Amino acid sequence: MAKILCVLYPDPVTGYPPVYARDSIPVIGDYPDGQTLPTPSAIDFTSGELLGCVSGELGLRRYVEAQGHELVVTSDKDGPDSVFEKELPDTDVVISQPFWPAYLSAERIAKAPKLKLALTAGIGSDHVDLDAAIKAGITVAEVTYCNSISVAEHAVMQILALVRNYLPAHQWVVDGGWNIADSVERAYDLEGFDVGIIAAGRIGQAVMRRLKPFGVRLHYFDTRRLPTEVEQELGLTYHPDVHSLVSSVDIVDIHAPLHPQTYHLFDANLINSMRRGSYIVNTARAEITVRDAVVDALRSGQLAGYAGDVWYPQPPAPDHPWRTMPNEAMTPHVSGTTLSAQARYAAGTREILEDFFERRPIRDEYLIVEGGQLAGTGAKSYTSDGSASPGAGT
Repeated sequence: MAKILCVLYPDPVTGYPPVYARDSIPVIGDYPDGQTLPTPSAIDFTSGELLGCVSGELGLRRYVEAQGHELVVTSDKDGPDSVFEKELPDTDVVISQPFWPAYLSAERIAKAPKLKLALTAGIGSDHVDLDAAIKAGITVAEVTYCNSISVAEHAVMQILALVRNYLPAHQWVVDGGWNIADSVERAYDLEGFDVGIIAAGRIGQAVMRRLKPFGVRLHYFDTRRLPTEVEQELGLTYHPDVHSLVSSVDIVDIHAPLHPQTYHLFDANLINSMRRGSYIVNTARAEITVRDAVVDALRSGQLAGYAGDVWYPQPPAPDHPWRTMPNEAMTPHVSGTTLSAQARYAAGTREILEDFFERRPIRDEYLIVEGGQLAGTGAKSYTSDGSASPGAGT
C-alpha cells in the first residue's frame, strides 16, 4: 500500500459549490500540436466541477482507495507543524499544484526516504528542488499542456486590462462614479504596439496567435528559434537575447520556466533598459523578476503597468508590496486552474498515477526527472548544475 499526500488549495470561503455557473464545459479534442489529452482508464468526477480544492480531491479518492492506497488531502502546507510536514516522512507520492505549491526543498526531500514520485497537478515543477530529486532518485512529473491555453488566454486578458486601463475604469463604476477622464487618462489602443514574447513554447505561441489579429507587431526571444514558416505566418521578429527584445517593445509577456538563467532576470538594470512606459505581464514565475525592482519601476513611471498571477512565495504575505503597488492588475495564481483546465489536469494526474502504480512508462512529455536525471520535457525546459530550481525553498 502506498501513501499519497495531496496538497490542494482551500475550498471557497462560501463552501464547496452546490451549483455552478454553467451546466457543462466544452469538449476539447486534441491539443493544437496533436498531443492527445490525458487518457486515464476512467474518471470519477464530473468535468466542470471544482476539482483543484481540498473537497474536490482531484477526483482521486475512489480510484486511490479502490487500489488499496491511502490518500491524505490537505491545504495546510507551510511550517514545521503543518499537515504536509507531519505526513511527509512516510509518504510515497506527493501531489501538489503550482497555484498552491507544497515546496519540496532539499531539506524536506531528505525527510521523506520513501518518496518516489513528486507529481504536479498542472504545469511547472520549480516548487520541487530538482537537483535534490535527481540525487534521491525521485521521479518528477507534471501534466504538460493541460492548461497552456488557459494561461495564454489569461495573459492576453491582462495585456488588454493594462493597456486599456480596465480595472481603474471598472472601479469608478463600482464606486458610483462616471469619471470618463479619470478612466481614459492612462488608456491606449493595443493596435500598433510592439509586443515581445519571452519563450515561444506552447503558451508563448498561443499568445502570439491570439494577439496577431489586434494589429500588433510581434517579437520574440527563445533559446530555440521557431521555424521560418511560423515566423512568416505570424510576422515575427526574432531577437537573439532578452536585452535586444526588451529595448525594442512596448509590452513584454513572460512565459519562460524558472531556472538559473532566468532567476531574477528582470532586475533594475534590465527594466531600466526598456522603453519608458512599457508593460510587463508575467504568468510564468515571479522569481524571474526582482520583486522590489518592479515596485520601484512602477512608482517612477519607468513601467506603465505590471500584471500577472505568479508570486513568491505562494501564497504571498498580506503586506506583499505587489498587492498595493500602483498600476498593477495582479490576480492570485489562477490562470491555469479554470474549471476547464481542472478537468484536464485531474485526468492527467490519474493517468500518471495509473502508470506509476502499474509500472508502465509515464508519457515522455509528462516527465521532468526520472532515473536520476532530467528527462522528457524537463530535459528541454530545465538545467541541472547543482541549482536546477532556485526559489524552491520553503
